[in-house]
Amino acid sequence: MTNDPGSTQRGRSRGATPSARPVAARPPKRPSPQWRRMDLHLHTPGSNDYQEPHISYLDILRQASARGLDIIAITDHNTVAGYAAMQKEVEQLLWLESRGRIDPLEQRQLDEYRRVLDKLLVLPGFEFTATFGFHILGIFPPETPVSYLEHLLLTLRVPPALLREGSSTVGATSDVLTAYHVINEAGGLVIAAHVNSGNGVMMRGLDFGGQTRVAYTQDPNVHALEVTDLEKRGNQTTRRFFDGSKPEYPRPMRCIQGSDAHRLIRESATSPYLGVGDRVTEVLLEEVSFEALAGVIRGNDHSLTRPYRGTAKAVDFVQLAREEGESLVQAFHPTMNQRGGHLDNILRDICAMANTNGGTIYIGVPADAKAKPEGVREPARAIEALRTTLAKRFSPKPPVQIDSLPTQGTTVVRVTVTPGPDAPYAIDSNLFYVRDETETTLAVRDEIVQLVERGLERRAGVVATPAEEPARAAPTPAAAAPAPRADRRRSETARATPAEKPPPANPPATNGKRERPRTGVELVESQERDGTIYHTLRDLRSGNLINNVTRSSARRLWHYAITQAETAPPDLSSVQWRQNVAVLNRRPKGNSTLYDLAVRADDGVHVYYGVTDSGLSEEWLALVEEPRRE
Repeated sequence: MTNDPGSTQRGRSRGATPSARPVAARPPKRPSPQWRRMDLHLHTPGSNDYQEPHISYLDILRQASARGLDIIAITDHNTVAGYAAMQKEVEQLLWLESRGRIDPLEQRQLDEYRRVLDKLLVLPGFEFTATFGFHILGIFPPETPVSYLEHLLLTLRVPPALLREGSSTVGATSDVLTAYHVINEAGGLVIAAHVNSGNGVMMRGLDFGGQTRVAYTQDPNVHALEVTDLEKRGNQTTRRFFDGSKPEYPRPMRCIQGSDAHRLIRESATSPYLGVGDRVTEVLLEEVSFEALAGVIRGNDHSLTRPYRGTAKAVDFVQLAREEGESLVQAFHPTMNQRGGHLDNILRDICAMANTNGGTIYIGVPADAKAKPEGVREPARAIEALRTTLAKRFSPKPPVQIDSLPTQGTTVVRVTVTPGPDAPYAIDSNLFYVRDETETTLAVRDEIVQLVERGLERRAGVVATPAEEPARAAPTPAAAAPAPRADRRRSETARATPAEKPPPANPPATNGKRERPRTGVELVESQERDGTIYHTLRDLRSGNLINNVTRSSARRLWHYAITQAETAPPDLSSVQWRQNVAVLNRRPKGNSTLYDLAVRADDGVHVYYGVTDSGLSEEWLALVEEPRRE
């Protein structure tokens, strides 16, 4: 809050006394990071749908403190009236105290404010309703003036007459992408609210195009997604959907949870209406401040946030990754020793991920979730050695972050790879690798050409990712308010917002009205030359065509598709069709299911091999799932 009634400030040491004798100057000791609890989605009586209008603002702060929270955000619907009322109440009490006119009841109230605000960082914000009813959280530094936030809401086209109503319905406002841009540009944290439920930008149950969902969840101006299933496990959770493994959703998104509390305390264990602190996220911070929080939320290290599970065992992110298994964006190596080729395998994975969708590599732990991890001895030295090797052997140097994580009593090294802007990346100047699901392989000629073309397009600012769909970008607001802080950060993508993004180099084609799957391979054409059959394959993840592939030169999935086509072509007359889709083969692989599919279209029958369930839309999954047995 602007006027802190507490006697201390967060981020500053308390109770410091001068030393009795001079000592040599030492650099200040960096505070040790601690897990802090936050609930960034709280309503107050400032929202007109608040279920307990008699509840005071102090009651809300008390409850947050009692639940052990360290950070909260007040996010009323399309207004900051609730936060302003709380701020005004505190300022009035302080004024009465300064004039000696405060009565005992008011003094106790002020003292209570001081007590809870000494423990709690309260951030101002709002829950904005964009066009078509999508909800977006904007959260700002505590020193942000209320008038500034109101100006932002007016910029987002909240009608002036409704600015203090606290209604979730405010008519025709700004679109989602514009809201992301305006809030981010103004220095706020941008969080898409309850994305997997009502009014969420995942648009469940709404007949919107897939490209719209991609744009709303992958835009560079949105910093995190709030989900309601963060603690659930399995392949169908929202967090897994946005982990970067989906070709059309290549950007891994931070997923957090918040209570969306419209009352003080939940009525019962089965009630869908949560109270303050009923759904909490933990965040690893060196200090409790907006700046520290923003650094985490805007950053790429997703292990710095986790669902709060009370006194239960802390989340082991490495073990969680092992249970999810290897994928396009995840790999494991038990050691990084040169002997046995382990280091070379790690380098190949780094190269492949930099050339593909990015990903995370864990060193010191096997992929088998049941095997005991050996860890990495002297992780700091190992990290430095790996950085030196990358600098020597890569051309250009890939965009990676290297750190260490604890797991099961040991320490592993983690390499986070970003899809590089300078593709193609090569090892020893001439070895180009790509990632195909869980397999890292040398790129063939056509893939190298496509990597070069993609790199040139990226450097020219034409396309962001090979799987990106065309989408309308946010128009630049006519009069965005100036940011209240001088150190505001914005990505280059957001800084130059075009009126419309150009189409990608390889847009997803359709068969009739149905898009192709987003994983697997299609055998497009075959020709026999000098006794050898040469095939043209389409990589369904990127849409790229690979020419002159033979059975002997093919990588694993390609080899499977070619073998099936040459030795066991499908009998399309005997398959069971479902809306012109037939499942030719279905087989489990790890945590996924692989499908061979046939699709009837206007231009003939298309056969897709090795399609994973992660590459299928909800419409596709409904068609290929096994019929229920009565």
